Amino acid sequence: MAEVSLQGEQRVFMTGNEVVAWAAVAAKVDIMYGYPITPQNEIMHYWTRLAPKYGKRFLQTEDEISAGFTMLGGVMTGRKSFTATAGPGNVLMQESAVMAEMMRLPAVYVIQQRGGPSTATVIYAQQELTLTCFGGNGEGHRIVYSTATHQELFDYTLKAFNAAWTYRFPTFVLGDGYQAKMREPLTIYDAESKGVKLVPTEPMVGEFKPGKQFRHLRNTYNTEEELYEVVMANQRDWDAMAPKVVEWFEKDCQDADVVFVCHGVVSRAAMGAIDELRAQGKKVGLFRPITVRPFPEKQLADAVKNAKKVVVAESAYGQLLKMVQVAVCGGKAEIVPMLRPGIGITTEELVEEYNKL
Repeated sequence: MAEVSLQGEQRVFMTGNEVVAWAAVAAKVDIMYGYPITPQNEIMHYWTRLAPKYGKRFLQTEDEISAGFTMLGGVMTGRKSFTATAGPGNVLMQESAVMAEMMRLPAVYVIQQRGGPSTATVIYAQQELTLTCFGGNGEGHRIVYSTATHQELFDYTLKAFNAAWTYRFPTFVLGDGYQAKMREPLTIYDAESKGVKLVPTEPMVGEFKPGKQFRHLRNTYNTEEELYEVVMANQRDWDAMAPKVVEWFEKDCQDADVVFVCHGVVSRAAMGAIDELRAQGKKVGLFRPITVRPFPEKQLADAVKNAKKVVVAESAYGQLLKMVQVAVCGGKAEIVPMLRPGIGITTEELVEEYNKL
């Protein structure tokens, strides 16, 4: 483990899981709740090494269900808390996630995606996109950041805590097995010294200041009409929040005949493909949703309005594709799927796909 410091800024070289642990320290997290599952295990390992040095805590629970719900308990006491998981663990944590949606709890989940279904490869995939955005029996009232680099893992883990405590919706950082395990350089920093204000926490149960009204925390409703009113109130809050948190990246789209649409680590390969093809005089662009929930639908539709073809490249079989189809429905561009569930996509493969067109 790297010997580093969060005083000011420091250039480091570390794995993605180690980055997440340092980002949680930078966010002044109080406690992590977790249960081991590859490829996120080292987040727990690194956190337990950092915890004694920074006055933090850690609780390993008996399974992912308990990790999710104990994390919610920590949040309700006003402790800045988080958990991390992958694959089947992400499935098990959906119950706590939808409880956080209904009760408006600022829970933070870090997901390092692995291949599926169930006990398949533990290496890499983008097959947890739909699950992370819409898992459970709710409406997907959550924020999901899809990261592509170690710098983004640090930045958006930090941002996830601020977003969760600002808007009181569960927030996810959606990484993957490649990001979790590989090493690359990045800059870590003390948030407040860079002007990033950390949103304060507050208890929802336990000790209250004199005169402060007690909250009635509940997720059980007796009639359909009562449930409807609560869900619609949450939906209105979510709709008001969405334009404030939505993020995307686009490159060379306005004059492009072909636009690649990718998220997460696949967009790194797409960046290389765009540069290579542009150097050959090809009119090609890239659109990348950074928040996959809320999805930048209007921004994508605008980015591809002049394109002839939209190539959707993902390491899953159509999970991003469905989101893109909704966003550009009625547009003139032909959608070309490039679906590779459970395997990485390289720059060379994207160039080859373009040449086929």
